[in-house]
Amino acid sequence: MNLQHVNVKIFVDGDLGIEIEDLVKVFHNWVSEQSMPELMIDVADYMHVPNGPGIVMVGHEADYSLDFTGGSSGLRYNYKAAREGSNQELLQHAFDNATSCCDRLESELPGLKFDRSQLELTINDRAIAPNTSETQSALSGDIESFANSIGGGDATIEYEPDSRRLFGATIKLANAFVSA
Repeated sequence: MNLQHVNVKIFVDGDLGIEIEDLVKVFHNWVSEQSMPELMIDVADYMHVPNGPGIVMVGHEADYSLDFTGGSSGLRYNYKAAREGSNQELLQHAFDNATSCCDRLESELPGLKFDRSQLELTINDRAIAPNTSETQSALSGDIESFANSIGGGDATIEYEPDSRRLFGATIKLANAFVSA
């Protein structure tokens, strides 16, 4: 199974600690400066949607958002273009871009901190990765290998049990991951 549309969400550590307007300004600056690895186009505010996507920096290949889905705030990186590479490379690419963005946000928005001991991994493509036991069996080796590589081993993986939701997993690490 060749993964595409990999999402990584890195949770906020504790309270948000910032004003949403400040994040919007940072995202707008990044778009105007084109300072992200991908072509960024605009910033969209979805804060009116309860437990929704929050503030999204929309790009051509990928989106970055301060996401509130599932009732937890975090930085979500959504790679939406097709990309070559092994599943490990695709997972690592999404992870590296998410952690890099978290590092930048923490440096530009004092008070915002991300939890580096857990993350959510989602495949945003039901045709490639339906949320079934077959998909979990096919991908569990790749996900376990990825989780252990970023956390130095001893990762706990909880797969999304609801087949109506996207295939994904929450990864909890014994050791905090280090950004790329």
